[in-house]
Amino acid sequence: MQRLEQTAVTGREDRQGLPPHLAALSTFYAALNGRNLELMASNWLQSDEAAMDNPLGGIKRGWEEIKSVYQRLFASPSEYWFEFYDFTLHLDGNVFYVVGRERGEFKTAGTVLSMAIRTTRIFTHRDGRWQQVHHHGSIDDPDLLARYQAAVRPGIDK
Repeated sequence: MQRLEQTAVTGREDRQGLPPHLAALSTFYAALNGRNLELMASNWLQSDEAAMDNPLGGIKRGWEEIKSVYQRLFASPSEYWFEFYDFTLHLDGNVFYVVGRERGEFKTAGTVLSMAIRTTRIFTHRDGRWQQVHHHGSIDDPDLLARYQAAVRPGIDK
């Protein structure tokens, strides 16, 4: 199944009223925007199978490596919000993936960035619920990518 989704996913949706796969996607954005590590952990597959390749560079493999990125981001003094939009959802048995765009804003130490990220997220159905197993994000604009990395990495690369 492929479906173009026109409504942005922010994490503020009533997840009780959403299909389970969209509720899982919304839970991710609720965890990210709310800096909620416990909710983030419940959203990701707690396994070495999990992988993340995001605009900050490098590939993180396994939940423990991925968790460390979120721990440092959530502890940083930066302000941010992200939402997912202009996406398609592909469902095939025990796997679904979404391909779309993230937009948002990132603020730190006098820097304000309007974010534009191409994003893919893959979820697997395990233990009776959808869990994220992969994330890939890319920033097309080289200037935005450099500015975002310069603003975020001091807090992330510790």
